[in-house]
Amino acid sequence: MKKSLAMLVIFAASSFAAEITGFVGDSMCGAKHKAASAADAKCATTCLSKGDKAVLVTTEGKVYTISDADQKKVASFVGKTATVTGDVSGDSITVASIK
Repeated sequence: MKKSLAMLVIFAASSFAAEITGFVGDSMCGAKHKAASAADAKCATTCLSKGDKAVLVTTEGKVYTISDADQKKVASFVGKTATVTGDVSGDSITVASIK
């Protein structure tokens, strides 16, 4: 019981709501696409069409994995800079909204 409670407290402390702006790229190339150029957009689109997952890359090069359930939400933003609002846990983000 104590272990379960401790894990719950750790999880709750490590997850928080945030608004993060970055380039919607692909998991294979990750931070290589932080510049958000036309070439980056083309590469991300190509990699995602081959089965890679969408990620959010900040201008500082931090890569956030977008949850599997939210891949369709970000599909129209691939290759573009977007602002994602959602819950962050470590290097992952669950998308509440994207604009």
